[in-house]
Amino acid sequence: MKLSNEYAWIIPLCPLVASCFTGLLAFFFPKATRGFRRVCALVNIFFLTIAMFVSFVLFWEQFISHSIQQYLWAWIPKSDFCLEIGFLVDPLTLIMSLLVTTVGVSVMIYSDSYMFHDQGYLRFYAYLSLFTASMSGLVFSPNLIQLYIFWELVGMCSYLLVGFWFARASAANACQKAFVTNRIGDFGLLLGILGLYWITGSFEISELCDRFVDLGKVGFVNPIFANIIVLLLFLGPVAKSAQFPLHVWLPDAMEGPTPISALIHAATMVAAGIFFIVRIFNLILIFPLSMRVISWVGGATAFLGATLAISQRDLKRGLAYSTMSQLGYMVSALGIGASRSALFHLVTHAYSKALLFLGAGSVIHSVEKVVGYSPAKSQNMFFLGGLRKYMPITGTTFLTGTLSLCGIPPLACFWSKDEIITESWLYSPALGLIASGTAGLTAFYMFRIHLLTFEGDFRANKMNLNYFNNPPPFKGDISLWGGTELESSINRISQNPISVQYIVENEKNFLSIHSQLGDLSAIKQAHSGESLVWPKESNFVMTFPLVALAIPTILIGLVGVDFNEKRNGFDSLYEWFIYQPNLLNSSKNLDFLREDLINSIGSISISIFGILLSSNIYVYGQANMVNNQKNFLGLELKNNKLVSTLGRFVRTWSLNRGYIDYYYNIWFVRNVIFLSKLISQFDQQVVDGFVNATGASNFIGGESIRYGENGRVSFYSFVLVLGIILIMLPLIIFFPIPPFP
Repeated sequence: MKLSNEYAWIIPLCPLVASCFTGLLAFFFPKATRGFRRVCALVNIFFLTIAMFVSFVLFWEQFISHSIQQYLWAWIPKSDFCLEIGFLVDPLTLIMSLLVTTVGVSVMIYSDSYMFHDQGYLRFYAYLSLFTASMSGLVFSPNLIQLYIFWELVGMCSYLLVGFWFARASAANACQKAFVTNRIGDFGLLLGILGLYWITGSFEISELCDRFVDLGKVGFVNPIFANIIVLLLFLGPVAKSAQFPLHVWLPDAMEGPTPISALIHAATMVAAGIFFIVRIFNLILIFPLSMRVISWVGGATAFLGATLAISQRDLKRGLAYSTMSQLGYMVSALGIGASRSALFHLVTHAYSKALLFLGAGSVIHSVEKVVGYSPAKSQNMFFLGGLRKYMPITGTTFLTGTLSLCGIPPLACFWSKDEIITESWLYSPALGLIASGTAGLTAFYMFRIHLLTFEGDFRANKMNLNYFNNPPPFKGDISLWGGTELESSINRISQNPISVQYIVENEKNFLSIHSQLGDLSAIKQAHSGESLVWPKESNFVMTFPLVALAIPTILIGLVGVDFNEKRNGFDSLYEWFIYQPNLLNSSKNLDFLREDLINSIGSISISIFGILLSSNIYVYGQANMVNNQKNFLGLELKNNKLVSTLGRFVRTWSLNRGYIDYYYNIWFVRNVIFLSKLISQFDQQVVDGFVNATGASNFIGGESIRYGENGRVSFYSFVLVLGIILIMLPLIIFFPIPPFP
């Protein structure tokens, strides 16, 4: 089947129609739609599948035609100003469209089972379709005004979905935090767009770079002002893609349903910022100062996100900080000029992270039936463990996504991350060191998440619900490395009559080094015959998207490998589309892949070291700490004061989010609240006081005059004469009548 690019409007229109259909039915016929709500969900999935099919067809046609087409209609036609709307079809647009629709379809299918018992089932699907429609409209936008409109729609949808469970205070606060933080970036983006129009007189993305170059040659553009405009434009992606210092909204956004977390972190909200930078990349490339700032902001974000993810207890928050770190990789790559590598990593990371979040949702959905419907329990990794034996499909697919993010070949993220690390070393040794160090930290914390969730023994079951509701008075901090406190922790557990009666000897070697929270699989009650509740594998509707996403997580990295070894020469995706199909048929591909793997030994070694260190602490350390043995690396970490001090610092840094939220609360939130209260008092006491005093004086005057209206003519005559006398008296006193001569 063949389709011309003029049918690209179908892609954003299909989910928009589905969203309107579902939303109107749920609003006007709430009771009637409950009986066929799954039919409405099927309609949403069907329409998005159509959009995905059209994206596939147009994507395939792009390999043949290599065309860039733009379709425009006049929106605001005037003699001196004409604003147009339409859609732009090029390789970048089709890659993003394919990414949004494929991940969107997987999330929608998954959500049918995950959200089945939720009262807001139809509302969720209406928001989900609107989200994908907004993101699709954004990627097809040919000018900055249309892009900004869809940019704001994406932000609005994220606000609705993060706060989907708005009755929960934490979800309501999280969506407000995301909304306010993104308004800061969006205001900067709007100023940048207006500044571009003031200089170039155009909103068309395709014309901006050429106009800037022409105006710069005649000396019309001030370099300082131009760099300020570019950095204002960059402020939008800083907020949308959770870059430092506007990253604080991202971990709190995990309060929304897990399927929407997958969509936000893979193909919509955070991907919008990276897409925008790639879209205007030719413009940014003109300004080296702005490029340098962008590269270091990305590098700082990548390293910061990795350090904050190291000791997270919440499963979804750990993945959220992982997203922040990987987005930092992409922004850093864009800052050093490696736009193709950045987009390549965006695609590989999207499928891997969607797989990880949906896997986390499968875990939460299963564990909730054991520990209760509370994020503090079902998402706490120290209450999990050993789930691979109960959930083999989820565990296997989650491991695939984990290894991909760790940078293990031949999985997808290895190829893209290795390109970024290589380009970083070529650009700046300091930036290359940050990129390589972040790769090691990524391998450490991602494998930590996998080990705590799927390996070992299950640490929570039905008989320990009393323990969850009435935990023993342990210290709030969790030891990262373990230590001599293990025995005292066990003693405190054994002395607590609520949580434990016995510690089974044959499970002693499986006690977690994080036993201050209690390894509940090793703690047994004395009630004989009491049955335990164990997690079960999710149903087919939830596991099918996991298997489907595991396929691109494994294979899609090979599609984007630069076989021609011209990473710097591929300045546009158009060139990559032309040459890549021929390169895929080359007989030298295997030799190139072998050589590329040999050149990547350094980055692979760093990742493997991170994995081994994580395994050393969270697997081998469990038994070795109890038996006072050395670990398999021959290191006595628990007796190393330097390592223990570093571990405590990293743990405190991570659990307190780097103290960034704390300082924001001191310097911004409190000052804004103080200023708001001051303005409120001024409004109430001064402005309202003046208005109220005027009204009170009029009221008192009216009341006093009312008693003088008695209807007697003699009284009115007396008042009239008295008034005339009072008026004339000052005149007679101060201006006496001169005597007659």
